[in-house]
Order: sequence, then C-alpha cells, then structure tokens
Amino acid sequence: MLQSNFLTLIADNMRPSPIMFNVLTQLRKFIPTWKIVPGDDIVELAFRDPKIRQEIRDNPLCYKGRVRLQTAMELYTVTVDLEKKLKDVTMTFLIVHGEDDDVTDPLTSKLLYDSASSTDKTFKLYPGMWHALTYGEFTENTDIVFADAISWINERIARGNSRSERELKSKNDKPPDTDKKKDHN
Repeated sequence: MLQSNFLTLIADNMRPSPIMFNVLTQLRKFIPTWKIVPGDDIVELAFRDPKIRQEIRDNPLCYKGRVRLQTAMELYTVTVDLEKKLKDVTMTFLIVHGEDDDVTDPLTSKLLYDSASSTDKTFKLYPGMWHALTYGEFTENTDIVFADAISWINERIARGNSRSERELKSKNDKPPDTDKKKDHN
C-alpha cells in the first residue's frame, strides 16, 4: 500500500525555477543545514485530528522545524528521478490519498497510477480526507482506509489461493489412463 507520504512527487506549481535550482545547488555546498526552505506548518496541514496534532507537537522526537537545504535538495533530486521511472513500476499496488491533502498533490498519486506498467493496481482517493490517512485523520476515516486496504489485500490472497489450489489440483490429479498403464506392467 502506498500512502501519499510515501511517494511525494512535486507538483508543477511547487517546483523551483531552473535559476533558483542552480542557486540552491551552489548554496548547499556551503550551508547544507540552513533552514531556508519556506513552508507552512506541516503538522497543521498533515494531521486533521487536533488531538494528534498536539501529540506530535508535544513529542520531542518529532522534528517540527523547516526543512534544511540539503534535505530539500535531496528530496527534490530523488523525486525528479522517480518521475522518470514511474513506467517501470510493475508490482501490484494500492495507492491511498486524501482528496483534501495540502501536503502532497493527489495528482501525483494519479500520475503513478496512470504511468505504472502494473496490471494490478488500484488508486483510492478519499473525499474530505487529508494527508495522514492512517494516523492523523479522525478514527472513523482511518477505519475506512484500513478496511479498504484489508479488503484489497484479502481479494489478492483469495485470487492467489484459488490459483494455487488449481495448480496443486492439476499437479496431483492423474489422468485416468495413467492408472491403467501401471496395472499392465
């Protein structure tokens, strides 16, 4: 299952201009830990449930500052590289994404779904839900996402079991004339 935060392709309106990219590339050599990358409060945007937002803010192990320059540049580089390879994805997958996600654009998940060569792929867009679907949404929404994921997995298990049973049956079933030949020897 791919959740919106596992695949963070960059929306066109969020990409730095080529000039800005070159400037940032040079700056990162000298000040890689600079917290230059502007951005909104990610906790406020990602986690819909106010109780979970507060839990994250109170957790001293959660980084809540701005993204550092080197981190931002690496994330940008890897996502640009990923975009070029989406057609190479052949595995079975389920993508879940909140329609009201202000952290990652749902269109990036749709891009993966449309581009991947996989023959068994599913894209579920949840109306009214935010970024953190499995932890951060209200309980009733999280339950819907998990129920869909479990159902999706169970469907594939059932398909696999049916195929395995057919293969075992055909392997173990002997044609009727096989037994007759043994009797004549």
